[in-house]
Amino acid sequence: MNLKDKFEKEQPGVVFFEQQLDAKAVEFLRNKNWLHDEEEIQSVEKPGEGNMNFVLRLVSNQRRFILKQSRPWVQKFPQVEAPIARIHVEYNFYRFIAPHQGISQYTPEVLGFDPENFILLMEDLGEGADYTYLYQQDRYLSEGEVKLLVDLLSTLHRVEIPSKNRQYLDNQSMKRLNHEHVFVYPFAHDNGLDLDGIQEGLHAVAAPYKEDTTLHKHIARLGDIYLQEHNTLLHGDYYPGSWLRVDDGLKLIDPEFSHLGRAEFDLGVMLAHLKMSQHADAVSNQVLASYRRPDGFDEGLLNAFVGIEIMRRVIGLAQLPLTLSLEQKELLLSESADLIKQYA
Repeated sequence: MNLKDKFEKEQPGVVFFEQQLDAKAVEFLRNKNWLHDEEEIQSVEKPGEGNMNFVLRLVSNQRRFILKQSRPWVQKFPQVEAPIARIHVEYNFYRFIAPHQGISQYTPEVLGFDPENFILLMEDLGEGADYTYLYQQDRYLSEGEVKLLVDLLSTLHRVEIPSKNRQYLDNQSMKRLNHEHVFVYPFAHDNGLDLDGIQEGLHAVAAPYKEDTTLHKHIARLGDIYLQEHNTLLHGDYYPGSWLRVDDGLKLIDPEFSHLGRAEFDLGVMLAHLKMSQHADAVSNQVLASYRRPDGFDEGLLNAFVGIEIMRRVIGLAQLPLTLSLEQKELLLSESADLIKQYA
């Protein structure tokens, strides 16, 4: 029994949307009052390659909007189970940042939410593409884009969540899933990932890091820190795949990994991807100089999170379209392991 059949047996009332809308799906939208009077769906498009969730762009005779649904599996890897309630956390992320124009103006407006069917209806930000093109040769963020990304992160990390609302951002199930793929899976000998199939010679390059027990102890400690709840509202996946480029500029999407945690994690992920996309050190220095740190920020922890994000992307399941040579990856892994071990 596949994951969908298993879930439908356990929760038979949930409505699953598909790439082609049938009459039942349109009726569902009308019953939710998500379609205006005399509004008719004219076409359905795939807005991009979803990683975690099922996403549709609905085009009607009046407007365009986005429907996003979480399933009990990862959209990109249907064999991997994932917490279906992650869409609830994403909704609450948008709800809590809504009063903060410094960031909410760069995220989609929420048009509707159905928690029972795990569906989020959102503003369509327009035709565009994510920033994963940055991994190509000689493609870089502009100075203005770097500044905006740092400002967004600084603003987000200052959003205060009252104690009574912290429960709505309890994303421990998604954190455990991410923990497995960041801190455990890449370093397991028997994980089944064919690294040489990704790049010839990568298996041998990765081998020393799979055998380094001292490194593993440091990584385990980092993983424990990641799993702990802290005070800062995080995006949770602050990398080029969550940055959207549309006609009116850069937007921030896909906060399904959002949680209350350590600010160092978000910033560390961003810096790691600047390094993997071969931005100059001056760009990272600009980020470090501009980012407004919350109280208690730990520079050593930041560097360790930079290191672990690079390592898991180079030798883990969540591969990127990197254009790096084997030698460049080998150097990145060595530098990253040093950053992790230096965190005492």
